[in-house]
Amino acid sequence: MFGIGAQELLLIFLVLLFLFGAKRIPDIAAGLGRGIRDFKKALKDAEDEISDKKKPNDKPEEKKP
Repeated sequence: MFGIGAQELLLIFLVLLFLFGAKRIPDIAAGLGRGIRDFKKALKDAEDEISDKKKPNDKPEEKKP
């Protein structure tokens, strides 16, 4: 994972624990998870919208005189 070993992950976790405290880390992780989920949903919605615009209409519109 990005060339990060177990010792580096442990050091990062300890720094985060020291900076934010044990009570705030779950809140930060939940917010990060929500943000990633919302980003993926928005990306999927945009892809669906683009693919819908590329599809030709099944029935061409009839012109009324």
